[in-house]
Amino acid sequence: MKTKLNELLEFPCPFTYKVMGVAHPELVNRVVEVVQRHAPGDYSPQVKPSSKGNYHSVSITITATHIDQVETLYEELGNIEIVRMVL
Repeated sequence: MKTKLNELLEFPCPFTYKVMGVAHPELVNRVVEVVQRHAPGDYSPQVKPSSKGNYHSVSITITATHIDQVETLYEELGNIEIVRMVL
């Protein structure tokens, strides 16, 4: 039996995205820019470098208001050219 994400969440709720991308100076700004378009707010993302320093993981938490917002952000964050994965 498959459970859909919208069946697990009760909106509004905090929702954290973990974006992994190339260790480029503009990664954090690009992530925040996309998030601001869909969930405006004051964000202070946490950044962790990979062991070799080639990649960074950016964790950012929003207050999600509906499932479409969550899915749109997954898609748009994944479309940033220096992003490799969105969890």
